[in-house]
Amino acid sequence: MSQTQIQLDFNGRKITLVGTAHVSKESVEEVKETIKNIKPDCVAVELDEKRAESIKNPSRYSQLDLVKILKRKEGFLLLANLILSSYQRRMGLNAGVKPGDEMIAAMNAAEENKIACTLVDRPIQITLKRAWGKNTFLGKCKLLATLFASAFSNEEVDPNEIEKLKERNEMDSMMDELSEYMPVIKEVLIDERDRYLASKIWDSEGNNIVAVLGAGHLPGVQAYLEKLGNDQASSNVKELATLPKPGIAGKIFAFLIPACIIGLIVAGFIYGGVHAGTQILSTWFLWNAIPAAIFTAIAFGHPIAILVGFIGAPFTSLCPFIGIGFCTAIVQATVCKPKVSDMETLQDDVNFKGFYKNRILRTLLVFILSSIGSTIGTFIGGADIISILNNIH
Repeated sequence: MSQTQIQLDFNGRKITLVGTAHVSKESVEEVKETIKNIKPDCVAVELDEKRAESIKNPSRYSQLDLVKILKRKEGFLLLANLILSSYQRRMGLNAGVKPGDEMIAAMNAAEENKIACTLVDRPIQITLKRAWGKNTFLGKCKLLATLFASAFSNEEVDPNEIEKLKERNEMDSMMDELSEYMPVIKEVLIDERDRYLASKIWDSEGNNIVAVLGAGHLPGVQAYLEKLGNDQASSNVKELATLPKPGIAGKIFAFLIPACIIGLIVAGFIYGGVHAGTQILSTWFLWNAIPAAIFTAIAFGHPIAILVGFIGAPFTSLCPFIGIGFCTAIVQATVCKPKVSDMETLQDDVNFKGFYKNRILRTLLVFILSSIGSTIGTFIGGADIISILNNIH
């Protein structure tokens, strides 16, 4: 048997795990042959409903409503999804396949052979929101840096390197690196999904199941299936399909910084009089306004979006419910409304030039960079206010 396949037997119930590289021509052929030869009762694929629909419908972005996405606070999710899918597309160019071709092959083979097919992955929105929500501030910065590095990378991947991704030693090395650099991301994207995938595979109908999933999930899924088979674990993964509730510390922190800043400004008026209070107030305003405006300009935001960033950042920084990125992005999307051509070329434009050419991507860039600028201004402005108060005493 291929090293990319694992056969498990649980008292006569057989589960065959087929590990793939998502942009591998060999994986596509292997999936077809495995289903044809085994003729299982059920084929389980590592997709959720939205991702299955998206790979079947390449023109899905033509119905994109950017303003609605921003209002639902899903700007970062859209950006992350675009960058990840674009990176996989670039990896598959030299191999002559598109991301998810092996999953489509699995679904088509199941349909041709009249075999039940089930989608066993967690919804991508839940995964990305959990990855973002469970991360620390530093972890979020690392995640953003990694995503943009992937988006702006022009590195071409050799097809032979892609095939190596299915080898256990290559994959183990990558997982170790990910675990060290971004442990929360590894936990959410790999460990949690290993458990989720294994549980959904286990709950699939039939006594002979073929499960098609990324090779990186093979060890974790196998281990959890064996626990399920030995009654050492439960297949109930309800908690993994919900968003983590913000901890009490996070809620307090969200209100603590604005409360502290307002308290410092009031203290400036009380202990230093009108002159010192006005100086502190203007310091806070400028430290928030200028970085937010500059970063919006770096994103080539419309002049009105830049102005909104300048005027709005000092106020949104004191409000836990709305960020300046939302305000500047809404203005950008309204003033520079995306065209049909922007939607049609969206995935191909995920590169340095494309972020400034494509109106959708530029709006997302305005959203991210203006938020970063305001965050920088908040911490520097707060430190400067403290310095001014110390000089008063």
